[in-house]
Amino acid sequence: MSSVHFHRLRVAEKTDETHDSCSVTFELAPRQREFFGYRPGQFLTVRIPDGDSSIARCYSLASSPHTGERLRIAVKRVDGGLGSNWICDHVRAGTEIDVLEPAGTFTPKSYGEDHLLFAGGSGITPIMSILRSLLAEGDGRAYLYYANRDEDSVIFKGELKDLQAEHPGRLVIHHVLESVQGLPTAASVQAYARGLTGLPVFICGPKPFMAVVRETLRELGFPREKVRVERFNSLGGNPFEAATPLPPESPEEDAAEVDVAIEGRQHKLAWPRDQRLLDLLVAHGLNAPSSCSEGVCASCECRVLEGEVRMVNNQVLEEEDLADGYVLACQALPITDHIRIEYS
Repeated sequence: MSSVHFHRLRVAEKTDETHDSCSVTFELAPRQREFFGYRPGQFLTVRIPDGDSSIARCYSLASSPHTGERLRIAVKRVDGGLGSNWICDHVRAGTEIDVLEPAGTFTPKSYGEDHLLFAGGSGITPIMSILRSLLAEGDGRAYLYYANRDEDSVIFKGELKDLQAEHPGRLVIHHVLESVQGLPTAASVQAYARGLTGLPVFICGPKPFMAVVRETLRELGFPREKVRVERFNSLGGNPFEAATPLPPESPEEDAAEVDVAIEGRQHKLAWPRDQRLLDLLVAHGLNAPSSCSEGVCASCECRVLEGEVRMVNNQVLEEEDLADGYVLACQALPITDHIRIEYS
């Protein structure tokens, strides 16, 4: 039996980024959120209709898991490209698309140091995810070298300006436009990267662009292990053929009952077995404290006074905390039928 599931996601919004590119934002049902935790720089594999059959295409995530934004991919048209043209021409808010869970290793190991980023054209998509995460989670600088055909081809131009305004001095951008400076050259890359040889490097873009950047960095003495390159090759098959749909959500009557004391008020809620506590509280409009939503900080900590819950992930609470009933709301799922929880 296949252990790979696909999920049918509903499109919340489609935005035209340039004349030949768009971004697609997905909304996740509570049950789906458990399967779509991701790391910056990863990608989604999407099912594209092809007559009576389908093909699979991979699109990088432009969103960051550290900023609270919804899942978003960006797609640029390719001449004769079945996937990119179908998405740009046919996808709208409300469209439902089959998607595999996030994958990929083009991700930073840490956020606490300066990074050097190279993007060519739509290669900005995973770089944008990494960039937003670096600015949100770290305190170092991000140096971005971004090459495009002309000013009208710059994907996320407005968002990048906003990020520079929000993080003055931390985001340094060098735009290279073929219509002005010509194609990126070794001399141009050298001028930007010289003096930054100790930094982690991420490169994504057309093959000729990546080849120029990689060779130039090698000549400058950048350690090979510090340089990461994202390559998208054609899939050897259609992974959806071996995947099965995610089983339907648990029926409502299978929910637990939770009494929550928060901000001096009591709330009695039905808690679905597959929904995390933080998602439940947010869905009911409660002002529950939170930050990372990944179980790696303690800002959503609360205390179980009655009943029992389990945590999907916990990297911060110690045995003494657990013994005293403390849990992370972003990772908590119900076990017993009735649970009483208190926020201090």
